[in-house]
Amino acid sequence: MNIKELYALYQQHPCVTTDSRNCPAGSIFLALKGASFNGNKFAAQALEKGCSYAVVDEPQWAVAGDARYIVVDDALTTYKELARAHRRQFDIPVIGITGTNGKTTTKELVSAVLAKKYRVLHTEANYNNDVGVPKTLLRLTKEHEIAVVEMGASHPGDIERLVKYVEPTCGMITNVGRAHLEGFGSFEGVKRTKGELYDFLRASDALLFLNEDDNNLMEMAKERQFDRIATYGTEPTADVRGSLLACDPFLSFSFQANAALTPQPLEVHSQLIGAYNMSNMLAAVAIGLHFGVTARDAADALREYKPSNNRSQLTVTEHNRLIVDAYNANPSSMAAAIENFRLMQAEHKMAILGDMRELGEASAVEHQHVVDLLERYGFKDVWLVGPEFSATKTNYRKFHDVEEVRKAIAKEQPTDRTILIKGSNGDHLFELPESL
Repeated sequence: MNIKELYALYQQHPCVTTDSRNCPAGSIFLALKGASFNGNKFAAQALEKGCSYAVVDEPQWAVAGDARYIVVDDALTTYKELARAHRRQFDIPVIGITGTNGKTTTKELVSAVLAKKYRVLHTEANYNNDVGVPKTLLRLTKEHEIAVVEMGASHPGDIERLVKYVEPTCGMITNVGRAHLEGFGSFEGVKRTKGELYDFLRASDALLFLNEDDNNLMEMAKERQFDRIATYGTEPTADVRGSLLACDPFLSFSFQANAALTPQPLEVHSQLIGAYNMSNMLAAVAIGLHFGVTARDAADALREYKPSNNRSQLTVTEHNRLIVDAYNANPSSMAAAIENFRLMQAEHKMAILGDMRELGEASAVEHQHVVDLLERYGFKDVWLVGPEFSATKTNYRKFHDVEEVRKAIAKEQPTDRTILIKGSNGDHLFELPESL
């Protein structure tokens, strides 16, 4: 069965599941494989539970003569091609977003601004990989007027593969930093891979939203000689210009575009922590204004946005104020969080920092850089969590894992502290707020 035939079948059964535990009646089960699972083994179970068809790529799991089994060469490729066929049914703007840091927050901010005028489809949570992106595209319906699709990468070619299915009509890179170096090999590998979005946009003569403050992004855009660019940043030449007002702890800034759109600067007092989030908010303004959202509505959307995903989130407990940024960590995001924490006006500061994952051979050096930065800024009360931080040269306290941290908290009961909690998701530092 080719994709055209499969898509015709999908139109009759417009629900795809990749989880045999969730099989809505009449849906199509698509048997994906991973390092520790093989969906083909659950095809018969999915049919028993209510699926109308099962797409498998290992013929031995298909029952001979049973038309409900559809055998393909590769189930994941089929999933993505099915999603692309569906995406092509919609002549709407599709905004592609990638970047080292801030892409999920930016996706949510952009979606919040656009929702002031449009019915928006956007990536849920951080479903931004080979499986998550098709899942997003297949959620498109005739009700949607615009789509915001987040794309992640950890290896060269990841973005190139994803944009072939997303086919964004415009897009942006939030930034490029030293993350997933184990997969990318080097910072230049990061730039090349993230730049695959720029390559697609340039070849499609699509609009690029560009942070004028980011020299790496400016250089990458210049190399590709874009004809269509909308800029944002703090530079006076930017199409959308922002100015930092305060960040103690919440970010406040003002922005202005041309006189017709913003005769006077508009102030935004946000519920996000971190001056580094201003560029994400300015990106949302730039995209919103381009698509006809009024400046005032854009400002309202940013004021109303409240983080709830362990990203730049303030949590006030009975005993402490917590700055929770425990979903992801890499050298650039860690440095930005520490810099922002340094500038905050607060007594009794404390930092609990977890290992940065997937840095490969650079891991030891990058973790030592973080420790050196903390010492240079004069931080005293620092707890380091994980084997990578444990190997650094410092007098800061070290913990093997989050369980050891919990025991120390239970014993010492820190109070009246302003505490930065920052680490990779795998460190499980997001479990700590309930103890603090």
